[in-house]
Amino acid sequence: MTALYIIIFGLLGAWLGYTLAKRNKTKLNTYNQKQIQEKEEKKNKILELFKTQDRITNNDIEKLLGVSDASATRYLDELEKEGKIIQKGENRGVYYIKNGSTSG
Repeated sequence: MTALYIIIFGLLGAWLGYTLAKRNKTKLNTYNQKQIQEKEEKKNKILELFKTQDRITNNDIEKLLGVSDASATRYLDELEKEGKIIQKGENRGVYYIKNGSTSG
C-alpha cells in the first residue's frame, strides 16, 4: 500500500511541477517580449533624434533615455550592427551619424 502512495504522490508531484514550469515559461516569454518591445522603442527614439541632429553622442543618448553610459553604448552598438547608424571619430571624440548621412 505504501508503494501505491509513493507512486500516486510521485505522479502528482511530477504533474504539479510540469504545470508550474509551463506557467512560469509563459510568464517569462511575456516578460521577454515586453523587454524586447521597450528596447525597440528606445532605439526608435534614438533614430528620431537624427531628425533634429546630424550627429549624436553617447551622452546625448544618456540624457534622452535617462540611462547609464553602458546602456547607451549597448543601444548605439545594436543600431550600428543593424546598419542604421555609423560610428565616427575615436576615443573621446566618438559620435554617430545616421547611415546615409553625408556628415563627416
